[in-house]
Amino acid sequence: MAQRRTDLAVEAHQLWREGAQAGAALTGVRAEEGVREGFAVNTVTISSPEGARALGKPQGVYVTVELDGLLRREEGAFARAVSAVSECLRPLLPQHGPALVIGLGNRAVTPDLIGPLAVDHLLVTRHLVEQVPEHFGDLRPVAAAAPGVLASTGMESSLVAQALARRLNPACVIVVDALASRSLDRLCRTVQLSDTGVIPGSGVGNHRQALDRGSLGAPVFTVGVPTVVDGATLALDLLEQAGKPAPDRGELPQGDGFFVTPREVDQRVADLGKVLGYAVSRALNPSLTVEDLDMLLE
Repeated sequence: MAQRRTDLAVEAHQLWREGAQAGAALTGVRAEEGVREGFAVNTVTISSPEGARALGKPQGVYVTVELDGLLRREEGAFARAVSAVSECLRPLLPQHGPALVIGLGNRAVTPDLIGPLAVDHLLVTRHLVEQVPEHFGDLRPVAAAAPGVLASTGMESSLVAQALARRLNPACVIVVDALASRSLDRLCRTVQLSDTGVIPGSGVGNHRQALDRGSLGAPVFTVGVPTVVDGATLALDLLEQAGKPAPDRGELPQGDGFFVTPREVDQRVADLGKVLGYAVSRALNPSLTVEDLDMLLE
Protein backbone atom coordinates (compact mmCIF):
# COMPACT_ATOMS: atom_id res chain seq x y z
CA MET A 1 0.00 0.00 0.00
CA ALA A 2 1.28 3.46 -0.89
CA GLN A 3 2.43 5.47 2.08
CA ARG A 4 0.03 7.98 3.64
CA ARG A 5 1.23 10.84 5.83
CA THR A 6 -0.36 11.28 9.25
CA ASP A 7 0.65 12.57 12.66
CA LEU A 8 -2.19 10.72 14.40
CA ALA A 9 -1.38 7.40 16.06
CA VAL A 10 -4.99 6.24 15.70
CA GLU A 11 -4.70 6.68 11.92
CA ALA A 12 -1.26 5.04 11.80
CA HIS A 13 -2.76 2.03 13.58
CA GLN A 14 -5.68 2.02 11.14
CA LEU A 15 -3.29 2.10 8.18
CA TRP A 16 -1.32 -0.82 9.64
CA ARG A 17 -4.53 -2.86 10.01
CA GLU A 18 -5.51 -2.08 6.43
CA GLY A 19 -2.20 -3.40 5.17
CA ALA A 20 -1.89 -6.39 7.51
CA GLN A 21 -3.06 -9.91 6.83
CA ALA A 22 -6.41 -10.89 8.31
CA GLY A 23 -6.05 -11.91 11.95
CA ALA A 24 -2.54 -10.49 12.28
CA ALA A 25 -1.60 -8.96 15.63
CA LEU A 26 0.87 -6.17 16.30
CA THR A 27 3.08 -6.88 19.31
CA GLY A 28 3.35 -4.03 21.77
CA VAL A 29 0.39 -1.99 20.51
CA ARG A 30 -2.92 -1.74 22.35
CA ALA A 31 -5.93 0.21 21.11
CA GLU A 32 -8.93 1.10 23.30
CA GLU A 33 -12.13 3.02 22.71
CA GLY A 34 -14.25 5.01 25.14
CA VAL A 35 -16.41 8.10 25.59
CA ARG A 36 -15.82 11.34 27.52
CA GLU A 37 -18.52 13.98 27.87
CA GLY A 38 -20.28 12.50 24.84
CA PHE A 39 -17.16 12.58 22.63
CA ALA A 40 -15.46 9.45 21.28
CA VAL A 41 -12.00 8.78 22.74
CA ASN A 42 -9.43 6.41 21.22
CA THR A 43 -6.24 5.47 23.07
CA VAL A 44 -3.28 3.84 21.33
CA THR A 45 -0.47 2.64 23.59
CA ILE A 46 2.82 1.70 21.93
CA SER A 47 5.00 -0.26 24.34
CA SER A 48 7.56 -2.02 22.14
CA PRO A 49 10.19 -1.09 19.54
CA GLU A 50 8.39 -3.36 17.06
CA GLY A 51 5.15 -1.45 17.51
CA ALA A 52 6.95 1.87 17.21
CA ARG A 53 8.56 0.83 13.93
CA ALA A 54 5.33 -0.54 12.51
CA LEU A 55 3.36 2.64 13.24
CA GLY A 56 6.19 5.09 12.70
CA LYS A 57 5.58 6.67 16.13
CA PRO A 58 7.71 6.79 19.30
CA GLN A 59 6.73 4.52 22.16
CA GLY A 60 4.16 6.15 24.41
CA VAL A 61 0.48 6.85 24.95
CA TYR A 62 -1.64 8.62 22.32
CA VAL A 63 -5.16 9.74 23.22
CA THR A 64 -7.45 11.02 20.46
CA VAL A 65 -10.63 12.94 21.28
CA GLU A 66 -13.16 13.41 18.46
CA LEU A 67 -14.90 16.78 18.95
CA ASP A 68 -17.62 16.45 16.31
CA GLY A 69 -20.23 18.06 18.54
CA LEU A 70 -18.12 21.20 18.79
CA LEU A 71 -18.04 21.49 15.01
CA ARG A 72 -21.84 21.16 14.90
CA ARG A 73 -22.11 23.80 17.64
CA GLU A 74 -24.24 21.59 19.85
CA GLU A 75 -25.56 23.19 23.02
CA GLY A 76 -22.93 23.04 25.77
CA ALA A 77 -20.36 21.59 23.36
CA PHE A 78 -17.62 24.06 24.29
CA ALA A 79 -17.72 23.29 28.02
CA ARG A 80 -17.98 19.55 27.34
CA ALA A 81 -15.03 19.70 24.92
CA VAL A 82 -12.90 21.54 27.48
CA SER A 83 -13.83 18.97 30.13
CA ALA A 84 -13.17 15.97 27.86
CA VAL A 85 -9.74 17.16 26.71
CA SER A 86 -8.65 18.23 30.21
CA GLU A 87 -9.78 14.94 31.76
CA CYS A 88 -7.83 12.97 29.13
CA LEU A 89 -4.72 15.13 29.50
CA ARG A 90 -4.58 15.31 33.30
CA PRO A 91 -3.67 11.61 33.92
CA LEU A 92 -0.67 11.94 31.60
CA LEU A 93 0.83 14.88 33.49
CA PRO A 94 2.84 15.00 36.73
CA GLN A 95 0.46 15.92 39.54
CA HIS A 96 2.65 18.64 41.04
CA GLY A 97 5.26 21.21 40.12
CA PRO A 98 5.46 24.18 37.75
CA ALA A 99 4.50 23.77 34.10
CA LEU A 100 5.73 25.43 30.92
CA VAL A 101 3.37 25.62 27.93
CA ILE A 102 4.81 26.21 24.44
CA GLY A 103 2.50 27.19 21.58
CA LEU A 104 4.20 26.30 18.31
CA GLY A 105 3.15 27.87 15.04
CA ASN A 106 3.16 30.82 12.70
CA ARG A 107 0.61 33.54 13.49
CA ALA A 108 0.63 34.58 9.84
CA VAL A 109 -0.57 31.15 8.62
CA THR A 110 -4.09 30.25 9.76
CA PRO A 111 -3.78 26.43 9.79
CA ASP A 112 -0.60 26.83 11.85
CA LEU A 113 -2.21 29.14 14.43
CA ILE A 114 -3.45 26.52 16.93
CA GLY A 115 -0.45 26.75 19.27
CA PRO A 116 -0.29 30.56 19.60
CA LEU A 117 -4.08 30.80 20.02
CA ALA A 118 -4.04 28.18 22.78
CA VAL A 119 -1.43 30.25 24.63
CA ASP A 120 -3.63 33.34 24.18
CA HIS A 121 -6.45 31.51 26.01
CA LEU A 122 -4.24 29.94 28.69
CA LEU A 123 -4.37 30.99 32.34
CA VAL A 124 -0.78 31.96 33.14
CA THR A 125 -0.22 31.84 36.90
CA ARG A 126 3.50 31.72 37.63
CA HIS A 127 3.82 35.43 38.40
CA LEU A 128 0.61 35.43 40.45
CA VAL A 129 1.69 32.49 42.60
CA GLU A 130 5.07 34.12 43.25
CA GLN A 131 3.92 37.70 43.79
CA VAL A 132 0.50 37.33 45.43
CA PRO A 133 0.65 33.93 47.20
CA GLU A 134 -2.08 34.87 49.68
CA HIS A 135 -4.61 34.92 46.84
CA PHE A 136 -3.13 32.55 44.26
CA GLY A 137 -0.92 30.21 46.28
CA ASP A 138 -3.29 27.27 45.72
CA LEU A 139 -2.79 27.42 41.95
CA ARG A 140 -0.13 25.52 40.07
CA PRO A 141 2.54 27.82 38.58
CA VAL A 142 2.13 27.97 34.79
CA ALA A 143 4.34 29.91 32.36
CA ALA A 144 3.80 30.11 28.62
CA ALA A 145 5.39 31.28 25.38
CA ALA A 146 4.61 31.28 21.67
CA PRO A 147 8.15 31.46 20.22
CA GLY A 148 7.14 31.98 16.59
CA VAL A 149 9.01 30.52 13.64
CA LEU A 150 12.57 30.75 12.36
CA ALA A 151 11.69 33.00 9.42
CA SER A 152 10.16 35.61 11.74
CA THR A 153 12.50 35.49 14.73
CA GLY A 154 15.81 34.14 13.45
CA MET A 155 15.62 31.49 16.17
CA GLU A 156 14.43 27.90 16.14
CA SER A 157 11.44 27.39 18.42
CA SER A 158 13.37 24.56 20.07
CA LEU A 159 16.13 27.02 21.02
CA VAL A 160 13.63 29.31 22.77
CA ALA A 161 11.99 26.35 24.52
CA GLN A 162 15.37 25.06 25.73
CA ALA A 163 16.33 28.46 27.14
CA LEU A 164 13.01 28.77 28.99
CA ALA A 165 13.19 25.22 30.32
CA ARG A 166 16.71 25.78 31.67
CA ARG A 167 15.67 29.03 33.37
CA LEU A 168 12.30 27.88 34.77
CA ASN A 169 13.12 24.23 35.52
CA PRO A 170 9.51 23.04 35.00
CA ALA A 171 8.14 19.72 36.19
CA CYS A 172 6.65 19.28 32.73
CA VAL A 173 6.44 20.99 29.35
CA ILE A 174 3.21 20.96 27.32
CA VAL A 175 3.62 21.69 23.61
CA VAL A 176 0.58 22.70 21.53
CA ASP A 177 0.95 22.33 17.77
CA ALA A 178 -0.89 21.85 14.49
CA LEU A 179 -0.74 18.37 12.93
CA ALA A 180 -1.44 16.62 9.64
CA SER A 181 -4.17 14.01 9.22
CA ARG A 182 -4.70 11.25 6.74
CA SER A 183 -8.43 12.00 6.52
CA LEU A 184 -10.50 15.07 5.73
CA ASP A 185 -13.01 13.82 8.32
CA ARG A 186 -10.60 14.52 11.18
CA LEU A 187 -9.49 18.01 10.20
CA CYS A 188 -10.13 20.59 12.94
CA ARG A 189 -12.32 18.18 14.90
CA THR A 190 -9.75 15.88 16.50
CA VAL A 191 -7.35 16.48 19.39
CA GLN A 192 -4.40 14.17 19.97
CA LEU A 193 -2.68 14.08 23.37
CA SER A 194 0.58 12.23 23.90
CA ASP A 195 3.51 11.84 26.27
CA THR A 196 6.15 11.50 23.56
CA GLY A 197 7.26 15.04 22.72
CA VAL A 198 7.05 16.57 19.25
CA ILE A 199 9.14 17.50 16.22
CA PRO A 200 8.10 21.02 15.14
CA GLY A 201 7.05 21.25 11.50
CA SER A 202 6.82 17.49 11.01
CA GLY A 203 3.18 17.71 9.91
CA VAL A 204 4.15 19.58 6.75
CA GLY A 205 7.48 17.83 6.22
CA ASN A 206 9.54 20.72 7.65
CA HIS A 207 11.35 18.81 10.38
CA ARG A 208 13.13 20.70 13.16
CA GLN A 209 14.86 19.66 16.37
CA ALA A 210 12.64 17.54 18.59
CA LEU A 211 11.11 18.94 21.75
CA ASP A 212 11.34 16.04 24.18
CA ARG A 213 12.83 15.08 27.54
CA GLY A 214 16.27 14.77 25.99
CA SER A 215 16.31 18.33 24.63
CA LEU A 216 14.35 20.11 27.38
CA GLY A 217 15.35 18.15 30.49
CA ALA A 218 11.74 17.59 31.55
CA PRO A 219 8.91 15.31 30.44
CA VAL A 220 7.22 16.75 27.35
CA PHE A 221 3.54 16.27 26.53
CA THR A 222 1.92 17.26 23.26
CA VAL A 223 -1.53 18.58 22.44
CA GLY A 224 -2.18 18.66 18.71
CA VAL A 225 -4.97 19.30 16.24
CA PRO A 226 -4.81 18.18 12.59
CA THR A 227 -5.50 21.19 10.37
CA VAL A 228 -4.13 19.96 7.02
CA VAL A 229 -4.09 16.88 4.82
CA ASP A 230 -1.10 16.19 2.59
CA GLY A 231 -2.15 16.44 -1.08
CA ALA A 232 -0.77 13.05 -2.11
CA THR A 233 -2.35 11.37 0.92
CA LEU A 234 -5.72 12.93 0.09
CA ALA A 235 -5.48 11.76 -3.53
CA LEU A 236 -4.69 8.21 -2.47
CA ASP A 237 -7.62 8.13 -0.05
CA LEU A 238 -10.06 9.55 -2.61
CA LEU A 239 -8.97 6.95 -5.16
CA GLU A 240 -9.43 4.22 -2.57
CA GLN A 241 -12.93 5.48 -1.66
CA ALA A 242 -13.83 5.50 -5.35
CA GLY A 243 -12.72 1.87 -5.68
CA LYS A 244 -9.80 2.75 -7.94
CA PRO A 245 -6.38 1.10 -7.66
CA ALA A 246 -4.03 3.32 -5.66
CA PRO A 247 -0.77 4.18 -7.42
CA ASP A 248 2.48 4.49 -5.57
CA ARG A 249 2.76 7.85 -3.83
CA GLY A 250 5.70 8.83 -6.02
CA GLU A 251 3.63 8.34 -9.17
CA LEU A 252 1.20 11.12 -8.25
CA PRO A 253 2.07 14.30 -10.17
CA GLN A 254 2.91 17.21 -7.86
CA GLY A 255 1.45 15.38 -4.88
CA ASP A 256 4.12 16.32 -2.38
CA GLY A 257 4.36 19.84 -1.07
CA PHE A 258 0.64 20.56 -1.33
CA PHE A 259 -1.64 20.66 1.72
CA VAL A 260 -5.42 20.91 1.92
CA THR A 261 -7.27 22.66 4.73
CA PRO A 262 -11.00 23.34 5.33
CA ARG A 263 -12.58 26.43 3.76
CA GLU A 264 -13.73 27.65 7.19
CA VAL A 265 -10.37 26.92 8.84
CA ASP A 266 -10.17 30.38 10.42
CA GLN A 267 -13.31 29.85 12.53
CA ARG A 268 -12.46 26.25 13.39
CA VAL A 269 -8.94 27.15 14.49
CA ALA A 270 -10.28 30.03 16.60
CA ASP A 271 -12.73 27.69 18.33
CA LEU A 272 -10.16 24.97 18.95
CA GLY A 273 -7.47 27.37 20.13
CA LYS A 274 -9.80 28.50 22.89
CA VAL A 275 -10.81 24.92 23.75
CA LEU A 276 -7.17 23.87 24.07
CA GLY A 277 -6.17 26.91 26.12
CA TYR A 278 -9.01 26.29 28.57
CA ALA A 279 -8.43 22.52 28.61
CA VAL A 280 -4.72 22.81 29.40
CA SER A 281 -5.54 25.37 32.11
CA ARG A 282 -8.03 22.98 33.71
CA ALA A 283 -5.72 19.98 33.38
CA LEU A 284 -3.06 21.89 35.33
CA ASN A 285 -5.48 23.51 37.79
CA PRO A 286 -8.49 21.18 38.04
CA SER A 287 -10.18 23.27 40.73
CA LEU A 288 -10.98 25.89 38.09
CA THR A 289 -14.23 25.76 36.14
CA VAL A 290 -14.96 27.06 32.65
CA GLU A 291 -16.83 29.93 34.31
CA ASP A 292 -13.74 30.73 36.41
CA LEU A 293 -11.59 30.83 33.29
CA ASP A 294 -14.12 33.05 31.51
CA MET A 295 -13.92 35.50 34.40
CA LEU A 296 -10.12 35.44 34.62
CA LEU A 297 -9.33 35.46 30.91
CA GLU A 298 -12.11 37.26 29.10
